[in-house]
Amino acid sequence: MKKKKLIIITLLLIVGVLLSSCSNYNFKPTIEYKIQDFTMIDHRGETVTLDDLKGQPWIAMFIFTNCKTICQPMTLNMSIVQEKLVEKGLEDYKIVGFSVDPENDTPEALSKYLDYFTVPDESKWHLLTGYDQKFIEQFALQSFKALVKKPEDDDQVIHGSSFYLVDENGVAVKYYSGYSEEENSAKAVPYDEIALDMETLINNMK
Repeated sequence: MKKKKLIIITLLLIVGVLLSSCSNYNFKPTIEYKIQDFTMIDHRGETVTLDDLKGQPWIAMFIFTNCKTICQPMTLNMSIVQEKLVEKGLEDYKIVGFSVDPENDTPEALSKYLDYFTVPDESKWHLLTGYDQKFIEQFALQSFKALVKKPEDDDQVIHGSSFYLVDENGVAVKYYSGYSEEENSAKAVPYDEIALDMETLINNMK
């Protein structure tokens, strides 16, 4: 009987330590990039500004609909991130995709592109366009320290594969791998980490 009680007490202590470590998770920003003001059009044809996104955290990526390499896997990975957010019951967030090929990515094209994916909650997404190539190349560099470049005589656009976590004040505070061919390595997309960081930012606003 004493042995059984000891086992139960030990298990309770282990559970207590695990719960404590989860509740005491300390989010640490790794970057501090202030996002410049913008006014853009999303895949619904609605105007979206930086001020519209402030007041809640959001996660950003750079994609385009005619991408022949990483964009579709990145978008799929972002939908998996959202699945994690839904599992946690989180509501106060947005997912933002900046088109790096705005000349071809109309709201209609972006809407059709997103329809290819089964996203848990489309209302949280904004796939953005409504600017020129020069703007997005400058915007990506200034706001996210990210390279975007469209070579001449080429329908493909050079861009990175990172996901960026932006806080409720419009400051990018952390970035993650948004694409990897090595899902069981250190380079794998950290779905759980992203969801936990988002949850922490949301809870810190309360």
